[in-house]
Amino acid sequence: MTDGLDTDAESAVGRQPSKYIRLRDNTMNQTDPWSATDRDLRDALRSLRDANDAAAVVTVVDVDGSAYRRPCAKFVAPADQTALGAVTAGCLDGPVADLAAEARKSGTATVATFDLTGDEWGLGLGCNGVVDLLVEPLDDSLDPLLAALDDGEAAAVCSVVESDDDAVPVGARTVVTEADSEDGNDRVSVPADILADLQSTADAVRDAGSSTTVRIKREAGDLRVFIDGIEPVPRLVLFGSQNDVRPIARFGAQAGFHVTVASPRGARADDEQFPNAHRVRAAHPTDLPALIEDPERTYVVLLSHNLVDDRLALKALLDETDVPYVGLMGPRKRFEELWAASRDDGRAFTSSELDRVSTPVGLDLGDGSPTGIAMSVVSEVLAAANGADGGRLSERAGPIHDRPDLTR
Repeated sequence: MTDGLDTDAESAVGRQPSKYIRLRDNTMNQTDPWSATDRDLRDALRSLRDANDAAAVVTVVDVDGSAYRRPCAKFVAPADQTALGAVTAGCLDGPVADLAAEARKSGTATVATFDLTGDEWGLGLGCNGVVDLLVEPLDDSLDPLLAALDDGEAAAVCSVVESDDDAVPVGARTVVTEADSEDGNDRVSVPADILADLQSTADAVRDAGSSTTVRIKREAGDLRVFIDGIEPVPRLVLFGSQNDVRPIARFGAQAGFHVTVASPRGARADDEQFPNAHRVRAAHPTDLPALIEDPERTYVVLLSHNLVDDRLALKALLDETDVPYVGLMGPRKRFEELWAASRDDGRAFTSSELDRVSTPVGLDLGDGSPTGIAMSVVSEVLAAANGADGGRLSERAGPIHDRPDLTR
């Protein structure tokens, strides 16, 4: 993706753009920059803030009609590195990069509107939507958000995107965490009276990981505030050590999960065996609960290919954690044997527990190859994480994406 370097004076003084943003843990982002995940974008923001590097952030804040990306989608554009993320299908890369470059220079936030319902840009777009983008310099106003995510907490970023009040400019911001409301020093804050009016909506959006726009009418001037609910990245724990773990780990990481491989065989518990995992641990089946740091956002797939190990792991997960999803590799007959063995040991699964178990794991893609199986497994986990059923979009009535119902 174009990053606007040719329009940026600060990048022309002897500095060459690096191919990838260097992440906080000194590894390199090896994904396609355009298809960067939320995890990649957050790592980039942390790295840029730690280095105090100039960058711009572009966020979709409103869509009227249809568009490739929905509100919350982001694009991070550093001054001297390749940009990450996408706010359109690629058709507006140039204009968006120019806006990002201007935000880095001016240090001010703006909202740009792109009407994609016709052919204004001469590209035959036909997206049938009007998209509003908040374009802003990266500064300390996002530090409270990054701190909350580091602590495993969700947050709601409240940003003014339209204002008739000169004292509250576009870009004014306050971050609402689970414990408090926090501001940076580089921005005007959302006024306390407005924040009080927004509090219940911000809490709901934060807890749902969704977004909405709220219009505030006041004597000093009307405002429109975009509330962006941002959750920690979901986690995928894979219990197994055979070759089929590797493609699942790879697709899981590419889909944006933080991936842990828990190997029941100690000799296979090293990073080189599973290069796409974020961490690899040797784990007895009953040790799995100790690896679950964020139960509400953790999804587990059991694929040890050992009936006893899988049974012990499933019992431990259901007894000791509240993870919402446990996928179990293998045919139904295998699970029936596992269930019968557990019942014989005096541990019968309740209906509510069985609702958390998916076996055979995966969506029906009709492909039995290792790659097809891995895609099937990760597709179902991703659907579970997003509260979706994994059905065909062509069979869904109404819009493809849910529309938030909190705007007022």
